[in-house]
Amino acid sequence: MKIAEVKALAKAHGINPDNRFKTELIKTIQIKEGNFDCYGSAYNGVCDQLGCCWREDCFEVARLEGKI
Repeated sequence: MKIAEVKALAKAHGINPDNRFKTELIKTIQIKEGNFDCYGSAYNGVCDQLGCCWREDCFEVARLEGKI
């Protein structure tokens, strides 16, 4: 998901997206939605949140950070 889409979603949840990195915004949205703030933490490619809308991006971030 592109940052513009994440910022729009944040605004829809009443979150001010100014000067926040994508990962921080997504984790804030996850908490606001009542979920775990686990974005980018899929160690070894394992994640039990099958219905998560961030899933693909999350795995990509985890790969870039060397967690997968």
